[in-house]
Amino acid sequence: MESKTALITGASGGIGYELAKLFAKDHYDLVLVARSGDKLNQVAGELRQQFGVTVKTVALDLASAPGGKILFDHLEGEKVAVDVLVNNAGFGVFGEFAGMAEEEILGQIHLNVAALTHLTRLFLPGMLARRSGKIMNVASTAAFQPGPLMAVYYATKAYVLSFSEALANEVAGSRVVVSCFCPGATNTGFQKRAGMENSRLFKKIGAMNAEAVARDGYRGLMAGKTVVISGMQNWLVAESVRFAPRKLVTAVSRWVAEKVE
Repeated sequence: MESKTALITGASGGIGYELAKLFAKDHYDLVLVARSGDKLNQVAGELRQQFGVTVKTVALDLASAPGGKILFDHLEGEKVAVDVLVNNAGFGVFGEFAGMAEEEILGQIHLNVAALTHLTRLFLPGMLARRSGKIMNVASTAAFQPGPLMAVYYATKAYVLSFSEALANEVAGSRVVVSCFCPGATNTGFQKRAGMENSRLFKKIGAMNAEAVARDGYRGLMAGKTVVISGMQNWLVAESVRFAPRKLVTAVSRWVAEKVE
């Protein structure tokens, strides 16, 4: 059998790393992308040794405007056809919008929205032409409600959910799958980068294990599901916000994000 290739962004740790292991276990060759070349090389070595797959690493900051095109052209030049695209790279920042640094605001939009959209546009036509392929866009349960104290992050994830659902409809019948994966709070490096280790969400309510979360997303993608929410509690919360008053939903969202002793 001809091997297939999965491209995973944000693959040096957390959910991206766990997804890479799942694809490798199913004998996918990998293209792993992240900013840190050293971490990527360490991960690549582990996966090659454990699963015997081909692993290519690309150290690249996708938040920079030409990042996606550089990656696409590089793989085109090496004649690497991407069968699965996992748009996992992203970050959030805790704090009130008015006091947040502009580079943090724009950085979230560039990586969480612009880079994801651009990579999808670059790789989707090839999948449609081959009538085969899968795209996983990683959003969050944050996509289902506004998020005071993380307003930009929540808004970017709402975009990812809406964008993915629309694309899934457009490609229906093409044998290409577009799936939006919406994990809840997960034990990764996200909370430290976001500055919310002491939030009520992570300190009191608790977070899921990254391996279990990635497994949920992987199974949902392979099953062709358009929206995948990891964890029954997260699913219930995502569903309940559709019926609750918006002011109440927003107030609860802020309460969850607030820092506690």
